[in-house]
Parts: sequence; C-alpha cells; structure tokens
Amino acid sequence: RSYSGGGAYPSVSLECPLPGVPKAVFAAAEGRERFETRVTVLENGLRVASQNKFGQFCTVGVLVNSGSRHEAKYLSGISHFLEKLAFSSTAQFGSKDEILLTLEKHGGICDCQASRDTIMYAVSADARGLDTVVNLLADVALRPRLSDEEIEMTRTAIRFELEDLNMRPDPEPLLTEMIHAAAFRDNTVGLNRFCPVENTDKIDRDVLHSYLRSYYTPDRMVLAGVGIEHEQLVECARKHLLGVEPVWGTGQSRGVDRSVAQYTGGIVKVEKDMSDVSLGPTPIPELTHIMIGLESCSFLEEDFIPFAVLNMMMGGGGSFSAGGPGKGMFTRLYLNVLNRHHWMYNATSYHHSYEDTGLLCIHASADPKQVREMVEIITREFILMAGAVGEVELERAKTQLKSMLMMNLESRPVIFEDVGRQVLATNTRKLPHELCALINEVKPTDIKRVVTKMLHKKPAVAALGDLTDLPSYEHIQGALSSKDGRLPRLYRLFR
Repeated sequence: RSYSGGGAYPSVSLECPLPGVPKAVFAAAEGRERFETRVTVLENGLRVASQNKFGQFCTVGVLVNSGSRHEAKYLSGISHFLEKLAFSSTAQFGSKDEILLTLEKHGGICDCQASRDTIMYAVSADARGLDTVVNLLADVALRPRLSDEEIEMTRTAIRFELEDLNMRPDPEPLLTEMIHAAAFRDNTVGLNRFCPVENTDKIDRDVLHSYLRSYYTPDRMVLAGVGIEHEQLVECARKHLLGVEPVWGTGQSRGVDRSVAQYTGGIVKVEKDMSDVSLGPTPIPELTHIMIGLESCSFLEEDFIPFAVLNMMMGGGGSFSAGGPGKGMFTRLYLNVLNRHHWMYNATSYHHSYEDTGLLCIHASADPKQVREMVEIITREFILMAGAVGEVELERAKTQLKSMLMMNLESRPVIFEDVGRQVLATNTRKLPHELCALINEVKPTDIKRVVTKMLHKKPAVAALGDLTDLPSYEHIQGALSSKDGRLPRLYRLFR
C-alpha cells in the first residue's frame, strides 16, 4: 500500500524482488515425455491418445474413420445427417437440452464436424468433469436414439443449409465440392460431402444404423484428449467405451469400403446468374469463379511438406482482404496476379490432402468478360511453379508455414484435432518441432520435383457463374498437360 500511494517511490531496485512478496512458483514440464503424445490401444482396438497441456480446461473427443468418401455402397449424405444429428437424445440423455445442461455444470461446449474422411465429436470442459464428458461422448457416438422427430428436424435443417449454400456470396464451399467431383469423378473423396436434396427423404433410422454398423467400430475410432493425464483418460475409456453394446447391434454389415482414390481430372460447370448474389449498399460485383487443380500427394508421403511450402509460396487472397499469414504481399499470386491485373477480384491457392491422395488448386474470380484471360493467367502460374525458385522466396514461404503451424497449435481444440487425426491415420503423432525440421529441409529442387510430377496429370476444373467466354476443357488441358513426357509448351515459353 505504501508503494501505491504515489507520494514517494520505493528505494528498491527493479532487479531485486519486492520485500515481503512470496517467491513465485512457476509451472514446469518434468522432462521431455511431458510434451510427447501418448497412445494406448485397448483390447477392442480403440486407440486412446492424449497430449498434456497446462490449464483448467480440457478438450476431449471421439474421431471416427468415416466420412462421405465411404458412402459408395450407401445413399449419399449419411455423414451430413450424422453431423446434424450429433448430441441429440441418447440412451442416457432424453434430449439435446439435457446434454447441454450436463455440460453446463462443467462449463462445457460441444461440437460435431464431418469431413470427407473423418467425423469428429468434441467437447471442451473443465478437466475435473472428465468422467462425465467421456461418458457423454460414448453415449453420443455409440447409443444415439435417432428418433423420428430428430430425423425430420435434420431433414429440414439440411434442406435449409443447401438453399443457403447456393445463395451465399462466398462460393468457396460450393467450388470445393465441384473441384473434388471433377478431380475424383464418382469415387472416394469426389463423392458429395453434402446430402443431395433427393436423398433427404430416403435416409431414415434403418439406413443410418446399417452405415453405423459398418463404420462405427472400435478399431476405426480414436479417443483423443488435450489437457488431461493419460492414465486418467485411459481409465475413463475402459469404463465407458470398452464392451459397450452399440444401439445398432452387432448384426451383419455390408463391409467397409477400402477403395483407394482414383484421380480422373475433368471439368464440372454450373451456369448461374451471379448478378444478384450480394445486394445491399455495397454489393459484390457480378463475378465468374474458376478453380483449377492438379493432383498433389497424400499427407503420408514425404512430398507432402514440399507441397505445403509450395502452397504457402503461392498464397494469394482477395483484392480487398486484410492480408495476414498465407496471403502476404510477397506471395506469387499477389505479386504476379492481383498486383498486375486490377480486374482480378480474387486469386487464392488451396491444398487439400488425404490419406491416399491430394489436390493443389487455385481459385480465381473476375468479371465474366475477363474469364478467358483469367484462365490463361492461372494456367501460367501453374507452369511457372516449375521454374526457378528464389532462395529468399523459399525461405519466406518456409518461415510463414512454420509461423502458421505454431500459431494454430496455440489453440487447445486445434491441438486436439491434430492429435486425433494423426493417430487415426498413422497410430502416432509428429510433434511441431519435427514438422518444423522437415520444413527447414525443403530445397528449391524439391519444389521443382513435385511440380514437374504434378504437371503431368490432367487438370481438374470447376467453373461457376456466367461461363459464356470460358475456354474449352481441351484448351486448358493442352496448356497444362504433357503428352510426350516433356513439360508443357507454355513452360518452355515462360521459363
């Protein structure tokens, strides 16, 4: 109190501790093992993975090796249905409200996300409520009621979401679906992630149970947790997930689809009037959206890291976006495209990677009258990828990638997802410092090698909007593909 009066400054040096203040005790990790991801396999094949992290709260969830890519033998849209039905009534909990009230006692929130290859049920809550959380997750994943009323509400929600998808100004989700459909036509990751309208009335409890019987088995699941002790999580898993009889029983299943992704290339076009997509005081101008992609590689391959660096090097963004990691004023799509062509509304690079394949694509938007020139500019950028890579450019991209990786892993839910996905795919986890070491090893020759391999594939093209001036697929393929083993003619011209 005498120090805060302001009448006189204390005569204590800033280098010395204040008299009478107790010595601070800081949290410390005891040894390297505290940072490592620990994995235990239970008797039924379920994997339990945990990552220690200081803090009062934890994130725990169940990840299942199941998604839209596994729906080849079933009606398309089942994963979309399961995502919307998650955390509804179960054998123990009478309603969604009851689940939310249970979580509320531990300051918890819940979420479910379905992707092409994984469905994830996650809860963030106070670590002291771990037993309740794992019990709830086990019930949600293995014993949902799937009542007629809930299924009908899900149908309504999905119909609304599909309408919204076609009306929103941002076409990114729609284009991502289209580019996958073009790249992997009618197989695995090319299957529709969203439930088609015509299937909403066909999917019922029997269809869902048939699918769940095949794919929701312990050997295809991981219970992942961040912010809790490993032994405690394993104990809860044994208590609530070992020997549990699922609500769909253990009857005859259709079997698991183990198809490997077959890259086909091709084009998917949707003619659409985009003139009234964004109305209001500051409407977005009418645009035509083009996405061009080429097959990259699986996240299990060594070339995954060079492709990730290449994607960061291309970067890009919208003409009016605020920048930040990944866009950057020095990325190629900004310097060579947005900076030189004022009429380009957007040019962004994306990299999608899966267990058996991958897709590197560039999304560009412009006025419908500029479509032909826009396609030429984007194909040229693909060709120029195989040219010289500057040392400064490469180092900047590597630093940006490491920065984005470390920044994302500051978030507990992101660490949880990283732990779960890696253990689900490989039974182990590469730690951030290992990934950074691999990023540091990428050389210009690695970039050139992966691009050369990529350019020998047929392109995948997605086009949305007014497509009057869109070049033919053969024209785009001719500019990018090599039929005689040599690099495309455009590469030799622009080199």
